[in-house]
Order: sequence, then structure tokens, then C-alpha cells
Amino acid sequence: MKIKISGSAERDIADGCDFYGDIDPNLATYFYDSISADIDSLLLYAGVHAKVDGWHYTFASR
Repeated sequence: MKIKISGSAERDIADGCDFYGDIDPNLATYFYDSISADIDSLLLYAGVHAKVDGWHYTFASR
């Protein structure tokens, strides 16, 4: 599976890093690492949920 991060999403992530970095540089690192881990998990778990009408759902979202 390929994941594409849009330009606006990249800017949002950079803005988030700047926001948290103004509070504490460690928060910016934590924010970036957390976002990166979430994106990486998409590569691992994409497609494992039930598919209904062409969309993947978790049990909680139905």
C-alpha cells in the first residue's frame, strides 16, 4: 500500500511542530514522532478492517 501525504497535511504537521516547539522542543519531537508512528501504522494495518461499500470500517465506527 502507498500512502501519500498531501502538501496541506505536510504544512499542518510542520505547523504543529512549530506550535509545540514554541512551548518545549521536546514536545515538538514527541508530536512529530507520534504523527510518524500513526502514519507508519497505516502501512501495517490498512485493509484489515471490514469492507462495506468499498470503505474499510472498524467495528466501533458502524
